[in-house]
Amino acid sequence: MRFQIVLLFHLLLQSASTVSLSVQFQNNSVNPPSFSVQGKARKTASRLSSPLIGYDGRVYACSETNLFAFESNGSVFWTVPLNYTCNVGLAPIHGERGKIYLIAEDKVIKVNPSNIGTNESAAEIFFGPEPGQEVPNEIIGLSASMSSLSVFINVRHRGLFAYGLDGQLRWTAGPVLHQFGYHQGCKQNVRDCYFTSIPVIDRCEANIYMSNTEGEMYALSARSPQFKWIQDFSSLDKVFTITPGNNGRVYVTIPVRAIVLALDVTTGNILWQMNTGPLSTTGCAPVVDSNGWISIGSLDGHLYSFSPTGNLKKFPRATELNSVVQVSPLLDCSGYGVYISETEMEGKTSHIVGEYTYISALKPRNVVFTMLTPSTGSIYWSESYPGKFSSLLSGTDLHNFVLDESVLLAFITASKIGNPLPCRTTYHKLAASCSEARPKFLSIYTGDERAILLFLLFESAVLVLLAALVRFCCIFWSKKKLHGQDLGKFLEKRHSLRLQKKAFDRTITELEKKAAEEASTNEVLEKLGDLVQEREGLQRKLSTTYSLGRDALTGLQRKTLLPVYDGKTRSYSFQGATKESVTIFHTVSDASSGGSDSDTEISWHSFEEKESAAEAKAKAKAKAKAPITDGSFSDDEISEQDYEGSSSEPASSSRSSMSPLHMLHGEST
Repeated sequence: MRFQIVLLFHLLLQSASTVSLSVQFQNNSVNPPSFSVQGKARKTASRLSSPLIGYDGRVYACSETNLFAFESNGSVFWTVPLNYTCNVGLAPIHGERGKIYLIAEDKVIKVNPSNIGTNESAAEIFFGPEPGQEVPNEIIGLSASMSSLSVFINVRHRGLFAYGLDGQLRWTAGPVLHQFGYHQGCKQNVRDCYFTSIPVIDRCEANIYMSNTEGEMYALSARSPQFKWIQDFSSLDKVFTITPGNNGRVYVTIPVRAIVLALDVTTGNILWQMNTGPLSTTGCAPVVDSNGWISIGSLDGHLYSFSPTGNLKKFPRATELNSVVQVSPLLDCSGYGVYISETEMEGKTSHIVGEYTYISALKPRNVVFTMLTPSTGSIYWSESYPGKFSSLLSGTDLHNFVLDESVLLAFITASKIGNPLPCRTTYHKLAASCSEARPKFLSIYTGDERAILLFLLFESAVLVLLAALVRFCCIFWSKKKLHGQDLGKFLEKRHSLRLQKKAFDRTITELEKKAAEEASTNEVLEKLGDLVQEREGLQRKLSTTYSLGRDALTGLQRKTLLPVYDGKTRSYSFQGATKESVTIFHTVSDASSGGSDSDTEISWHSFEEKESAAEAKAKAKAKAKAPITDGSFSDDEISEQDYEGSSSEPASSSRSSMSPLHMLHGEST
């Protein structure tokens, strides 16, 4: 629901008999009620500016032409004259080595407290026109970054200026940038567009955040005028507050809609968006603690605290209907706790007209200050004003000034009232806050795991096939005999040789069976020997010249013996694929042997790799009877005694015996 917050305080100047307090009401929603700690409000009392709680625990605020440093008990520690009227709507800021920067009229004044009491001036002009120079436009905001050693100044209609601590200009940036042919910042055809916010510094990311009149938010680098990203919030509203999280997030508060948004500091994308109760003014900014919780007060009397992920906690859990929280919370010295100011109003009413919510009240009754820790929900201290604390302030230098709730809250925070948490240095608080920023990871879509696994298996199979193909091609084309030849002719020739070898295998197999079953003539045996030789020649070609892999240079010849002939006896030996050896002895008949033809006796032996013990003994006996010689045998190498024994037998007889060649091949198998 869209909200427009209007807080109407009806002016009613009267002194309260029960409260030592006089009230000055404002007829607008910008400034909270003011208080004077000395009875009735005095016209001569000066108003203090928005306060700054220093690293040393003091409170710094300016009034008229002076800058004051207050102790936490309200006494003035020192005063520095500025010679220019300061801007009470903007708080001073920290500089280097305890220095203070603030805006006075059209100038930026740098105050060096170490020069107080010396001959050197404690206040000097850091930025502004020299005498006789043109007066610049209004200075909207000021901030300083010690990591980049720079001071950033936003001047209306002129842009953002970055100065070194020595006062030298480093760079300037406007709301419009033309880069690489693109228009960045400020909508086109809009002329009166300029930066409208205080430069907000992210101390972890070294970013600067700005807003313009058109509802756009900028992220710049603290070291260069380049835009990192631009986010457009004009669809929500053109007025918003920027708060650095120093934890990887930056927060945007849109009061008119009572919305808090968390943005990623790297991309500017919206991480989450949450609604709050109605907000008092555009100046009511949230605060972020070291745990990453962002807290903001609402006119419904609650403090809304959101975790870094957007989880909500409301404080207090039970409150009176007439209460409002209209000033920004403040961090305690530990960085984990916050102080809030809750005002009880008299005659508070609220009503809705269309899309807007209107809240009105007559006057405040009292103020309740509370100290709590949002992350744990622990409430450590709570006290009303007027009360004990107001009596303590009445006797201090603060009685010379008109105070509002924000100033009172600053002094309570600086005094550490009711705070059991140990204080920490700025470095440790920033380190704890920056540690909340999570590292950026690439988001990879994994999809269906089963489909991805199948795809990986398929891809692996394809890679294996490609590797095998590449290896084959490398081996194939490395053959020197193939250089200059056509691949088609090579494959055709190889196919032809394989067909011929198959034909030889069938023919030799048939002849071997025929020779083993019955006596064969010399022509058949000679043909068988020729076929074996031709087949071995084809095998050599297929294994070397026409092979598809590496050339097999060894182990190519099969253990098949060529025919052996001594004029009377011819032998043939073969070895099949099943390690079977066949030896054929053919004895030629003499001419005187009558009509008897040549007889043939065949010895068939089969040797397996694993022989029985009996077969092994038979081999041993055969070896003892017949001498064994290595290598290839011919008729001349056979023992003469064997032939002499055979000559004593009848010429027409045929004999069958175990050939030494056959024994050699059988044992080797």
